[in-house]
Amino acid sequence: MSLTSDELNYLVYRYLLESGYTHTAFSFANESLVTKANINGADVPPGSLISFVQKGMMYVEIEQHINDDGTPIDAGEEKLSLLLPGHVQSRDNEDKDETNDAMDEDGMEVEPSKVTTLSGHENEVFTVCWNPMKSLLASGSGDSSARIWHIPATESGPEAERNTQWHVLEHFNASSNEKAKDVTTLDWNSEGTLLATGSYDGQARIWNEQGKLVMTLSRHKGPVFSLKWNRTGSLLLSGSVDKTAVVWDTKTGDVVQQFHFHSAPTLDVDWRNSNSFASCSTDKNIYVCKIGEDQPVKRFVGHTDEVNAIKWDPTGTMLASCSDDFSAKIWSVKQDEPLHDFRLHTKEIYTIKWSPTGPGTKNPNKPLLLATASFDSVVKLWDIDKGECIHTLARHTEPVYSVAFNPTGDLIASGSFDKCLHIWSVKDGSVVKTLRGGSGIFEVAWNKDGDKVAACFFNKVVTVIDFRMEHVSSARELRSHKHRLPSPREAPRLQLRPQHHQLHEHPPSRSQPRTSFHSAKQRAPWPVATEEEETVEEEEARRAGAAGENGGSRGMG
Repeated sequence: MSLTSDELNYLVYRYLLESGYTHTAFSFANESLVTKANINGADVPPGSLISFVQKGMMYVEIEQHINDDGTPIDAGEEKLSLLLPGHVQSRDNEDKDETNDAMDEDGMEVEPSKVTTLSGHENEVFTVCWNPMKSLLASGSGDSSARIWHIPATESGPEAERNTQWHVLEHFNASSNEKAKDVTTLDWNSEGTLLATGSYDGQARIWNEQGKLVMTLSRHKGPVFSLKWNRTGSLLLSGSVDKTAVVWDTKTGDVVQQFHFHSAPTLDVDWRNSNSFASCSTDKNIYVCKIGEDQPVKRFVGHTDEVNAIKWDPTGTMLASCSDDFSAKIWSVKQDEPLHDFRLHTKEIYTIKWSPTGPGTKNPNKPLLLATASFDSVVKLWDIDKGECIHTLARHTEPVYSVAFNPTGDLIASGSFDKCLHIWSVKDGSVVKTLRGGSGIFEVAWNKDGDKVAACFFNKVVTVIDFRMEHVSSARELRSHKHRLPSPREAPRLQLRPQHHQLHEHPPSRSQPRTSFHSAKQRAPWPVATEEEETVEEEEARRAGAAGENGGSRGMG
């Protein structure tokens, strides 16, 4: 077996990306020309360089403990090691065995008949987003395409796979007619009639639900990592590596305003209301901006490392942020200092999500919660009124890239690079269901009715789990007859840090999930505060009218 210089360079390049050294990765890619090498990144699993090094160390250890004549050298109990890899591996495996045994004993594995696997993408699938009105699921991939899947409302498993219809949304550069690289972010408008996609080519595109390109929005000079429609669908907000945020008129495709406040790549944007929004960046700053104003309305300073994600609460009064400084903060435009500064994670916090509960939501009698997902492999739930952590969800064994609450706020799904999707009870923090996939998970998302959970994977597939509330009842009944199993220890582990879905200045030719991985920050924003809220009766009527909707033609491009 041989290893070419191009292959070695690619392994180093991927290691830099996966570890978060995106500036260095960009420089290395330019000097080594690794992005021009004929190497399919989808065939190279995460952590390959570390794997090769570890195997090499094993060979060296064997070599140094054997004489020339083949007889062993007595080295006592000492081992050749860097950072005691044998001890670390032993503890890590112990925790994973403990976790797997716990899941097996719980019997909470998702039944195969409830799992629909959607194949077709030719590269990693970075992001998924459900249509807010119909049973349509959008996915974005590193194969330069997005797909709109027509998911059968009442079927699952092999039957649903046979009956699922789809449209392929190919992303090409208009000038060269070449593929436009990764699709990094997706968002449906509130009516579910238009899908916005952001790509590594710096363009945003708007498509109809049949997969037809409506318009291409060109102004950014770097990859687009975040896209959000406003509540009415009249405006689209985008954030880019070019350090700017742009507000677009979705009827004309014109730029309403471009905001140049950040000094480094813009990683996330989120609407506060119909004419103001917030943006965050690798420059560690958060800006609150208003259309028509040439200066920020507010600047939040406090994070000591790049700010990965921001989210306004359902009323638009509090802004949550998370950072590589291991903290999540809650801000108010009425003051400079954060309302809360949550610092219980031991590694970078990748993403955050507000619960659909509390004032201004359809679940006003439930407390408002914030979920934080971290590279320390745990998800934490925070009670905002009390300012404290109420649950630490610690079944994952690798970084957690995505979390999503169901529409009632009673359940939360999490997806990790340990290949597992867990569905947890918000009430007691227990695992209700678990799906073990074939590779790392970049994003998870619930549909509008809360009976299906989608996940997208590194191994090019999208999975949809059929999930009914009766599953929760049966799970709780099962638990009432057995002792609660302990969660695996939260001991720190050596692990690669997958790259940001949003990379940094002058990123290389691919984006991540945040690895090269992510691709677009996984997020499907929770709707921003609005002046009007649907009543429960209206929502039930709408759901009844939408039930069973399928539409579209199979395989239509």
